[in-house]
Amino acid sequence: MSNKQNVLGVVGPSGSGKTTLVEYLVAELAKSGWKVNVIKHSHHDFELEPPRKDSARFRQAGAAEVMIASPYRFAIIHELRGAEEPGCDEQLARLKPADLTLVEGFHAWQIDKLEVYRGIAGQPPRYLDDHSIVAIASDQPMPEALPPRLQWLDLNRPETVLAWLVKKIPRQA
Repeated sequence: MSNKQNVLGVVGPSGSGKTTLVEYLVAELAKSGWKVNVIKHSHHDFELEPPRKDSARFRQAGAAEVMIASPYRFAIIHELRGAEEPGCDEQLARLKPADLTLVEGFHAWQIDKLEVYRGIAGQPPRYLDDHSIVAIASDQPMPEALPPRLQWLDLNRPETVLAWLVKKIPRQA
């Protein structure tokens, strides 16, 4: 299970570059030998297998969980069937231990977060109201009135975000 010391949320509006930044961070950390988990939140329903495949048919028949396994990967599909979406601790507990778990989305989770903010998004930054945000990666210049609790990072230089992350969350060894 991950502890919240090595968990970082990545939040921001759709189209801000969250996925591109997370992909870069995962690739660079993995190259350095880090084990990195990612939780991606979706507000939409999603399908992991074609509708007529055996695994989909088992799920549609009423199975609580279906595991698809191969020599290359496995996935467990758990149907909520009207139950409440699991919270932070329960979702993190499903993952194997890692040096870092990045969480894209799940704005309401009380974990440290990195906000990806672009001025062209047309939305105000979240850090003004969300005190779980500890850093902002932005393509905008740092505002003069930035609260001292926050770190301002250059989104156009993702290596600076990586350096901040490695300093903030040292590898678990």
